[in-house]
Amino acid sequence: MNAQPTDGWRMVEKASDLARQGVEFALATVVWRQAPSSGHQGARAIITADGEIHGWIGGACAEPVVIREAQRVIESRQPRLILLGTPDQFGELPEGMMFVQMSCQSEGALQLYIEPVLASPHLVVVGRSPMATTLVDLATALGWRADLIDAAVFTSADVEAWSVVVVATQGHGDEEAVEQAVGGRPAFVGLVASSKRGESVLGYLADRGISSELLDRVRVPVGLDLGHTSHPEIAVAVLAELVQLRANGALDSRLVDEAAQKVPVAMSTGPSHGGSREHVHHTELTPGTAIDLVCGMTVPADRTSRPFDYEGETYYFCCPGCRVSFEKDPAAYLTQEAPC
Repeated sequence: MNAQPTDGWRMVEKASDLARQGVEFALATVVWRQAPSSGHQGARAIITADGEIHGWIGGACAEPVVIREAQRVIESRQPRLILLGTPDQFGELPEGMMFVQMSCQSEGALQLYIEPVLASPHLVVVGRSPMATTLVDLATALGWRADLIDAAVFTSADVEAWSVVVVATQGHGDEEAVEQAVGGRPAFVGLVASSKRGESVLGYLADRGISSELLDRVRVPVGLDLGHTSHPEIAVAVLAELVQLRANGALDSRLVDEAAQKVPVAMSTGPSHGGSREHVHHTELTPGTAIDLVCGMTVPADRTSRPFDYEGETYYFCCPGCRVSFEKDPAAYLTQEAPC
């Protein structure tokens, strides 16, 4: 079923909900179409990092390519304007546009804008002072998810890999709060304290056997140096530094956690004066996809893509015609240059 205009707005609402929940994804929007493509101008779809798609932007020809490109957008944090079609449909591409071959019998074409949507930061403020309350209020005004937790009940279970933790206990259980915070391995831990007090807290925790790898992740004092400030102004200084760090990518949990999995990015760039044309035959594919060796399309590596076993390997195809062509002469397709 083709997408209706209201479906596009429904995707925007869902995107907003996912961002607030801490889910990162890409939002794909059809900005142009050439009939008879099933995608319609203005249609939107959400694609998560694991390849789950919500919404409709095109049929079986477009969907695997869009999922693959969306995963790359999520990984790179950079939006892409891509053109899906066949080489003989278009001439030189505009600056910044990337061409991806889509060998589809319908001869339709799509232009898609795929943009990353980063999760709203999850700020955990530990403490109960007016400064801590002000910090939560300010972060909430920015659209961040913010929780205020008393140090007496705070544990490492209250944080996630992408959480930003600010310990603002101000002498009331600093050591215990920092120990619980680093134990949760969040993206960031900051302690509101003087440099001298911070050294004392970290020294105590080191003597308790907390690893230097964890303690080195604690920023103390946290907050931009604004000089002599009041308690509400300290909250402004702390949030200002967090905003600065987020803009620099320092709050990205993927960069903090060395075990983060990477989505491979492999493409060839076209001439610098125009867009790029991608070779669709990749040695690195996203999980669950394969290349149709006849036409070069990216297809799901499952039973929906007409699997064919040859000499111990399974090959997948976008349509019956491609599979029949391969069956007639597999060697011709296994030895030829990658289609592009």
